[in-house]
Amino acid sequence: MKFRLTAFLLIACLVCSSFSRFFVYAGFELNRHYIATKLCENRNKPWLHCNGKCYLMKKIKEADDKQAANERETQKNLLQQTYFEPAGQVKFFTKIIGIMPIKNGRIYLRLGHGAIFRPPQLA
Repeated sequence: MKFRLTAFLLIACLVCSSFSRFFVYAGFELNRHYIATKLCENRNKPWLHCNGKCYLMKKIKEADDKQAANERETQKNLLQQTYFEPAGQVKFFTKIIGIMPIKNGRIYLRLGHGAIFRPPQLA
């Protein structure tokens, strides 16, 4: 039950944020007479036939600006900062195979197995 309620609440929040222009328009239509007589910038100029549309456009622009600001803030939060540690010098053992001196007319190769199985060391 608790998960269902949370899911419906999150869906309602998502719908409200997506349809903010619709809610502004619905509020304008419900209060059209009051907006036209009290809040309209052109209420003293009846020949313009504004009837509160200037107020509606202003509110729609505010809603769009608020939504754009929210999107920019979301994009800023998605930016991930990384830190690269400066690379140190890695010392590899280059003498894996060594040549031993000639004994009895033969050349002996010495395999330095200790150098192969050791990890590189930071200098």
